Amino acid sequence: MNEMTTVTDTAAQIATGATPARAQPTLPDAQIVTQVTHWSDRLFSFRISRPASMRFRSGEFVMIGLMGDPHPETGKQKPLLRAYSIASPSWDDELEFYSIKVQDGPLTSKLQHIQPGDEVILRPKPVGTLVHDALLPGKRLWLFATGTGFAPFASLLRDPQTYEDYDEVILTHTCRTTAELTYGAQIIDEIRSSEILEELIGEGFAAKLRYYPTTTREESPKMGRITDLMRSGQVFEDLGVPPLTPETDRAMICGNLAFNLELKELFEEYGLQEGANSAPREYVVEKAFLD
Repeated sequence: MNEMTTVTDTAAQIATGATPARAQPTLPDAQIVTQVTHWSDRLFSFRISRPASMRFRSGEFVMIGLMGDPHPETGKQKPLLRAYSIASPSWDDELEFYSIKVQDGPLTSKLQHIQPGDEVILRPKPVGTLVHDALLPGKRLWLFATGTGFAPFASLLRDPQTYEDYDEVILTHTCRTTAELTYGAQIIDEIRSSEILEELIGEGFAAKLRYYPTTTREESPKMGRITDLMRSGQVFEDLGVPPLTPETDRAMICGNLAFNLELKELFEEYGLQEGANSAPREYVVEKAFLD
């Protein structure tokens, strides 16, 4: 499936006489799926209802999932849960998530088939390191993502504090193909044209946002791994900014393990130190993410 397809809510199905999404047994901590969008044969996003009491900081993640298959002998089922960054902003009435599809994955092999009206398990206890509280004050914020690592930044980029705290916000997103950049590119377009955000944050806020997408396998306007482009100085030349320094720059990383480790090594060369909620510094890494 190369073209984006969207599944709308069950009300439309009922109105047209179509068969509504299949009923699911009540799950523990159940929330209702409201929308599913398939961006490619590898990627999809979905929205679910949000508990009225749930609060989270932009950039945090929660555990979500489905019930596993019954045990062949006892018939008992256990929940299959995985850490998912919340892609929606903290002021949204619903929760959005962005996921890969793994055909033989214990969870995503099932999760990729959810439809509006289905239920998913949500453990509403958000945690995470990709939060503003884990960084010292600075002038420029860098957000480095690969693949579905874009998700927490989709939340942070719609948080008023992001633009209040920094003069410039630079998002780099590296994927294998241009199709895998579609979700992120659409979010960026929506941010730049959002009247809601302009009202929340202030007129002209989007001028602070810089977007730097790259691909590693398919031809695109900018090819290459972001770490290679940093070492060569190309990214800084393209954006017209100096290399990172601990005096002015702050960074967040959300990508695969090899990417995280390589960037951490680069940051140490720049003089940046890793921070945490309890000890804010110049950069933070989301260790729970696996792409």
